Amino acid sequence: MKITDIRAVKLQMPNTTRSSSPAAASVTSPQHAAGHPASTPKTPPRRTGWAEDAEVANPMSRYPHVKRHRSMWLPKDWGAVWCKVTLEDGTWGVGSTAHGRPVAAVIDDHLAPQLIGQDVMAGEKLADMMFRLTKPYGTVGLASYAISAVDLALWDARGKALQKPVYELLGGPQKDALPCYATGNDVDWYRELGFKAFKLACPYGPADGLDGLKKNEDFIAHAREQIGADSELMLDCWMAFDVEYTVRLAERLRPYGLKWMEECLLSEDLDAHLALRQRLPWQGLATGEHWYTHMPFQWACAHRAVDILQPDLTWVGGLSTCVKIAASADAAGITVLPHGGGGTAFGQHFTMAMGCSPLAEYFIGSPPGVPLEELPGLPGVAIAKDGVVIPSDAPGFGLQVDEGWLEPFFA
Repeated sequence: MKITDIRAVKLQMPNTTRSSSPAAASVTSPQHAAGHPASTPKTPPRRTGWAEDAEVANPMSRYPHVKRHRSMWLPKDWGAVWCKVTLEDGTWGVGSTAHGRPVAAVIDDHLAPQLIGQDVMAGEKLADMMFRLTKPYGTVGLASYAISAVDLALWDARGKALQKPVYELLGGPQKDALPCYATGNDVDWYRELGFKAFKLACPYGPADGLDGLKKNEDFIAHAREQIGADSELMLDCWMAFDVEYTVRLAERLRPYGLKWMEECLLSEDLDAHLALRQRLPWQGLATGEHWYTHMPFQWACAHRAVDILQPDLTWVGGLSTCVKIAASADAAGITVLPHGGGGTAFGQHFTMAMGCSPLAEYFIGSPPGVPLEELPGLPGVAIAKDGVVIPSDAPGFGLQVDEGWLEPFFA
C-alpha cells in the first residue's frame, strides 16, 4: 500500500469534555502538549491542583529569575504538532509530537518528500530512512520529534489498513490491562482515584542548599505518611541535580523506600550516569525521557547504567525506535516504562504488547475532586479506572479523530 501524502497538521478539536479519553491538564502532561481544548469540568475542585503554584526543580533552577517552574523558560509558542499520513486507498493515520514550527518544517520540507511513494508496510525501511535522512543536521532533538510524529502516523495508518490495533501488529497483547502509577503531587486525591503507586515532582535542587535538602526530605516524608507503607513512591528530579547532590538526597530519603529516583542528571552526561550508578548501587534509578534515538538506550543497557528506561514515544523517534529499545532492555533485564505512556494511545499500545513494560505512567491533570472523565482530552484513549487502563482494540491506535479537525500546519 503506497503512501500518497504526509504532512504536518494542527488538531482543532471541539471545545468539549470527554468520556473516553485520558487525563489532561498540567504543563507536563502529554495531553496538554497535544493541544487538546480547554473546557470547564462539571464538578468544582476541592482545592487548586498542585501544578498551579508548586515549585519544581529543573535544569534552570540555578537562575533565580526563572527558577520557580519550567513553564517560565520553555518556548511559549512551540505547541503541538500532528502528522497525517494518507495511503493510496484513502486510509489515513495520525501521530503527534511537540515543539511547533521547527518540527513541522522538518516533516513537510524533508521527511515527507522522501517517504511519499514508499510502501507503508515497509516499517523498518521507513524508520531507517528517517534516521539516516536527518544525519546532516542531527537526528537528536527537534529532528527526533519530527520522526516520532511521522512514525506514529505510519503505524496508525498501517493498523487501520489491516483493521488491527497496533498492539496486535507488535505481536499481540502481553497483558490484559495496564496497571498505572500516578504522576503529580496531590497524592491524597490519587489514592481516592484508585492508584497504588505515586511519582512526585521534586521541588528543590542544588541551588537551594541544605535548606532545600531538608525541605525535600520533609516533602517525601509527608507523602510516605499519606500513602502508607504498602504503596510505591518515586521521585522525578527532571535533570535538576548533579551526582553529589543526588547521592546526598538519596541517603536522606533512604528510610522512605523510594522505588526509583528519576532523571536526576543532565541527559547528555553519560559518564555522570555511570558514576551515579556506582555510588548508589542500592537505589533504583530511571532515565531516558530526554534521550533521543535508540543509541543512548543501547549504551545504558550495555553498561547496566540504570534500572528503568523511560523513552517518550512522541519524542524519541516513535514506536519503531521504542521497539528497538525494548529489545535491548529485555535482553539486559531492564524495565521500559515510557514517559506518560499510560495516558496516550501510543504508550498504551506499546505497553500492552511489551513484556519488559509491566507498569504505565499516568499524568493526573485533575485537580482534587474533579473526575478524570470530566477533563478535556483525545477521544478514543482509555481513561484510568482504579489505577488501571485497558487500551482501545479499534484499528490503529484507536484514536477517534475526525478528519475535519485536521488542518495544514502551515496554512
